[in-house]
Amino acid sequence: MQVIVVGAGIAGLCTAWALAARGHAITVLEQGQIPNPLAASGDHHRIIRRAYGSVSGYGDAITEAYDAWDALWSDLGRSHLDPRGFLCVSRQKGDEAEDFLEGLKAGGYPFALFQPDEAAARWPFLDAGAIRYAYASPEGGALHCRRIAADLLGWLRDKGVDVREHTRVVAVDEDKGRVHLADGGTLTAQKVVVCAGAWVTKLFPDLAGSLAVYRTAVVYLDPPAELAGAWADAPVVLDVGGATDGYIIPPSGDGGLKFGSGLHRFASPDADARRTPEAGEGEAIRDLFAPPLTRIADYRVSSVVTCAYTFTPDEAFFAAERGRCLVVSACSGHGYKFGAYVGRRVADHVERPDFSRLRAGLRAEPA
Repeated sequence: MQVIVVGAGIAGLCTAWALAARGHAITVLEQGQIPNPLAASGDHHRIIRRAYGSVSGYGDAITEAYDAWDALWSDLGRSHLDPRGFLCVSRQKGDEAEDFLEGLKAGGYPFALFQPDEAAARWPFLDAGAIRYAYASPEGGALHCRRIAADLLGWLRDKGVDVREHTRVVAVDEDKGRVHLADGGTLTAQKVVVCAGAWVTKLFPDLAGSLAVYRTAVVYLDPPAELAGAWADAPVVLDVGGATDGYIIPPSGDGGLKFGSGLHRFASPDADARRTPEAGEGEAIRDLFAPPLTRIADYRVSSVVTCAYTFTPDEAFFAAERGRCLVVSACSGHGYKFGAYVGRRVADHVERPDFSRLRAGLRAEPA
């Protein structure tokens, strides 16, 4: 089958990988370079972890996601996963870290619980007086995004996939399976899969009611010298507790120490707007992390990277099928870890159309 994939973030690249591995004729169209530093999956590293809330099916879906990543590593000939595990800190009763813990318990997944003094002794960047408890699990780590994209690009081209960088799609004719390019050209295929991330509403403005686009940023920091070794050996920090909605990725792969928070975001329907970091933005993100981190003012801002994401009200993945076009959006900032999973699920649907099954799989619901 001839398939056009619009967008070469992790969902688009993995969709192309899964389809090309099954012998389909694939064309990938990406508006920028691959990896695209402006894309949600264009940064150095992202978290993969088992923990999800007790009512979410994504905790179980991670098993299939790991299997899909293993298949990808096999094809690439090397792994780009740093399996250093993950850490959560609870600071308030009923915070997200506590909900994640209930999800681990409900699923029977491994974790070790630490009381405040014990946690601070093990991870000296934590303030024991600011936390209720911490817990760690071996089932998590950091995925090296840019390395994955670079190797996927090479693999796809070796398989004869037509990958076109700096090729912007401006419109999609859903019924004819035709895409219109910024240079005036058109391409047609039996199926068009749109994985355009935060740019999807530019192609389908009516989806803005289902997919809200937000602009956010992450900060790379140099920690105090006395804490550099602790961070180098630390697990990824999935949640720092309280209302911060904060996560941390220690130095891993080509990426340094990175902080991000769900509090630092604002609605931005234009994914290209305000992409230049603002003065003081890095310090503002950093300072959200005290508590529970000690000596926060001693962390020096190295760089700030802006990001654009789509969000859904229920934070589940989104899919819509229109004629010969399938739109897929891995929403709410937790899509990267499911990239290979999404690619294989989409490939299954292209070969054996069953939209209800696809939607249930992307939402981690029973089929």
